[in-house]
Amino acid sequence: MSLFSSLRTPSVRADEARRMIDDGAVLLDVREKQEWNAGHAPTAKHLPLGRIAEAQRRLPAKATVVVVCRSGNRSRQATSALREQGFNAVNLSGGMHSWAKAGGAIVDRSNRPGRVA
Repeated sequence: MSLFSSLRTPSVRADEARRMIDDGAVLLDVREKQEWNAGHAPTAKHLPLGRIAEAQRRLPAKATVVVVCRSGNRSRQATSALREQGFNAVNLSGGMHSWAKAGGAIVDRSNRPGRVA
């Protein structure tokens, strides 16, 4: 394996992510609270990027984790950090925008239809 390939963060498209979640993967949203409140996937867990060190206490150790943010940049950082912690984590390429385009549900903090903020 080359040095470059070892630095790449594994990622999946939204349709693949939805299948993984249907099969038991955890969807982890690493956006800030106000973004989460505006709209998130109904089954997602919330852990902002700045608190990713808490993942050991907040996520099942053996679960596959699909990490999402608004566009895919913060989730890429979080995915790398989670993999360093020993999690089987992948980045959702394109973030919540891709999730929505692929037909993924989005709800706000009151469980009403939400929006990507």
